[in-house]
Amino acid sequence: MDAKITLSFDESVIIRAKKFAEEHNISLSRLMEMFLDKITSRNYKTLEDIPVSQWVNMVSEGVAEYKIRKKSRTDLKNEFNKSRK
Repeated sequence: MDAKITLSFDESVIIRAKKFAEEHNISLSRLMEMFLDKITSRNYKTLEDIPVSQWVNMVSEGVAEYKIRKKSRTDLKNEFNKSRK
């Protein structure tokens, strides 16, 4: 079952990604789904461990800047409790 999400990207990345998706006859949604499926199908410990394939390199520019939000106290508590089960 498909579900919708809202994402925010730099406008130039969106333009390049749409062009890439169109050239490869795939929707941008399916392109992102393929990428997210690929990186979540394995247990990577850090973002740097994720292999970036050639097609992702083609739509990206320069070094990726990852913005990681600090986990809330509730998130940490839930994570701890989940690990004890």
